[in-house]
Amino acid sequence: MEEDNISEDYMALIDTYRTNVAKKREQISKLFSEKAKENEKIAAARTKIERASDAIRKTKSSATIKSKTNDITRAEKDITTSEKKIAVLEKQIAKLEKEIADEQKKVEREEKKIHDQRIKEEAEMQKKTQHQILELNKTIQRHADIHSNLQNQIDELQKLPKTITVLFLASNPVDTPSLRLDAECRAIQEMIRKSEYRDTIKFESRWAVRTSDLLQAINEVNPDIIHFSGHGDDDGTLAFENPDGECKLVTKEAMAQTIMTLSDKVRLIFFNACFSAIQAENIVKYVDIAIGMNTSIGDEAALVFASQFYSSIGFGKSIEVSFNQAKAALMLEGIPEETTPELFVRDGLQANSIILVQPE
Repeated sequence: MEEDNISEDYMALIDTYRTNVAKKREQISKLFSEKAKENEKIAAARTKIERASDAIRKTKSSATIKSKTNDITRAEKDITTSEKKIAVLEKQIAKLEKEIADEQKKVEREEKKIHDQRIKEEAEMQKKTQHQILELNKTIQRHADIHSNLQNQIDELQKLPKTITVLFLASNPVDTPSLRLDAECRAIQEMIRKSEYRDTIKFESRWAVRTSDLLQAINEVNPDIIHFSGHGDDDGTLAFENPDGECKLVTKEAMAQTIMTLSDKVRLIFFNACFSAIQAENIVKYVDIAIGMNTSIGDEAALVFASQFYSSIGFGKSIEVSFNQAKAALMLEGIPEETTPELFVRDGLQANSIILVQPE
């Protein structure tokens, strides 16, 4: 509003200057007319002088000569008078022309002010527009990010099966210490049955699993979660059974090769065995989530941790929440092994956004 007032002031001044110029040009025009009249008088007087001079040359009459001489004198006086008037007029014209030039300079100065102001206003408007465009782009980007996040969440939810299958693989070779694998299996099943979305989890178990049974069981069941319960050694090997029921160790390399052949349906592998974090860390590049133990783990700790983990999964909790609740369960039972389980997540994924079950 203030800038508009400034522009109006400038325009008012320009109008005043232009009005002054128009008036002065009108005055100059009148002065030129007066000057032209005086020039006409001078021309007439000179004509009189020429005629009187001719008459004097042609006559011998003293009276005529005297009369014509007087005519010449009067004509010369008239010329002198007109020339003086012309000089005054020319001076007035010169003054007015100078004043017009000054007024023109004032007009140009005010026009330059208006031009500069408009350039400034346009620059400020452009800056304001660019700022508005920047803010609009930020808003659009925020909405795009929100939409993208919502779409990602929708995509993740759409990936969730109506039911998931857990394949429980148990192996306790005869030449290894006895484990309470049946108790662990029952505890997991019981906790799943007590969960809110129990109907979304199908539980399959295989016992005394030999290395030759591993791929057969996985292909038969086509699970979403593979749970191995058994012995592990401090080098990361897992104890399966040979045809005689004795221990046959499987290296992390062999397990990784096996996992590579599985379908994308398998999202979680749970190694509930001593020192199995080595296996979990090695295979997480092939599955979304892997859980393993970073040291030896007792039977009771393995049972409590696993059963609570699957219970939380059955309540629709994320992997991160389920893992942390399972650790909390160990602490609530007074079992000081909550730092033993380790969670590994594939690069680019977040454990807190991975949910394996949803209500029907």
